[in-house]
Amino acid sequence: MIQSFVFNDGKLVASNLDSDALRLVRADKGLLIWVNLFAPTEEETKAILEDVFSFHPLAIEDCLSVSRYPKIEDYEDYLYLVMHAVAFNKEEHFRTSELDFFIGKSFLVTHHSEPLSMVTSAIDRIQKNPTSIARGMDRLAHFLLDTMVDAYQPVLNDLTSEIRALEDTVFVARHSEPAVIRDFRERKKELSDLHQIIHPQRDVVNRIARGEFKQIRPVLLPYFRDLLGNLNRIDAAAATLSDQLYLTLDVFLNKASYETNEIIKVLTLLTAITTPTVIIGTWYGQNFKDMPEYDLPYAYWVALGVNLLLTATLVIWLRRKHWL
Repeated sequence: MIQSFVFNDGKLVASNLDSDALRLVRADKGLLIWVNLFAPTEEETKAILEDVFSFHPLAIEDCLSVSRYPKIEDYEDYLYLVMHAVAFNKEEHFRTSELDFFIGKSFLVTHHSEPLSMVTSAIDRIQKNPTSIARGMDRLAHFLLDTMVDAYQPVLNDLTSEIRALEDTVFVARHSEPAVIRDFRERKKELSDLHQIIHPQRDVVNRIARGEFKQIRPVLLPYFRDLLGNLNRIDAAAATLSDQLYLTLDVFLNKASYETNEIIKVLTLLTAITTPTVIIGTWYGQNFKDMPEYDLPYAYWVALGVNLLLTATLVIWLRRKHWL
């Protein structure tokens, strides 16, 4: 699907034009154009990226392929930018959606294969009050990026809730739950994926905020520096969650080790306490022909009394050693 918006002096003057009309508008230097490609067909992609804007073949190839990491490239007349939006829910867990930008002085082309809230928000803003974001395509690009970064906070909140639930399982449960290791691995992977995306995005925004690219006007650099600050805050929060997760794992492993030691301790004490009985029973269970003890009066009760006496003596000794 192709969505297009044409602006003149901060006002929306046309929308959803066909490729031929976009080619004519493209030739008018006084107009600004935003074209959003949402899950486009091959014909729509070729018509916009090749025919209307004549982007570099390598940039088009990168746009159509899935990129795991953010990147930015300068093609003189425009910037090619790859960023990732994130989402998190209990059904799908952590996932990302790629958003590609072609940012020029008078145009912005975005490409994505999944519905994105920041694009929907920008379209709503344009339809209601385009003046605030439509006076420059770099400003519109900043609005999309800023909305995308704002969406990271709910993801962090959800991850925080998941890790707190994991902590409750470890600290509150009377016994160690085997599922904790599985949950730990899932949370660890989600935090690792989040860090692998945020860190390169932070580097990309940092390059823009330093004013490396002429396509971004100096007046907007403070806004990109603020965006960089938000990414730094999110990256630091993700690192804190990672430390908290590893601390929870250490507590779980120590708790599991303690429980194992308690079991071993009980089994050892049982073995020690029953040792006299085992020795005496084994000795008299050999059934030798010549065992004069068998001829003693009340031999069975004598053996039982010796068992009880030795066992009681051993229990008293273990208590005095504070082992029982």
